[in-house]
Amino acid sequence: MARYEHLPIYKKAMELSIYLEEAIKDFGRYHKYAIGAELRSHSRRILRLIIDANSARERQPFLHELARQCDMLSTMLVLAKEVRAFKSFKSFHHAAGMAVTLSKQSEGWLKSSMQQSRNQQSPTVGG
Repeated sequence: MARYEHLPIYKKAMELSIYLEEAIKDFGRYHKYAIGAELRSHSRRILRLIIDANSARERQPFLHELARQCDMLSTMLVLAKEVRAFKSFKSFHHAAGMAVTLSKQSEGWLKSSMQQSRNQQSPTVGG
């Protein structure tokens, strides 16, 4: 099994998951068990997808899903802000910043994977 703990995207995803666990503790009861549960679910799914993508021979399906889950997490964070689930704007802002970084990393990984795939499929010229 491939190692994943060293990956910057894994470290950022773990940091975000831990931060959300702490932030959601401060949500009101209704938001904690509704929006908070979805935020937790998305952050955990992102961690699993990073591990799966790192271990897979064919990474692109996992990376496409990872990018989609990052977008969903960002959307849920904005929703949580709009319904005033976060204790403070600063808390939301910090979580959103981490989510944006995570999205950029996932998109970069996907682009890199697609480029590697194209390079392996193109025939060598010359020889």
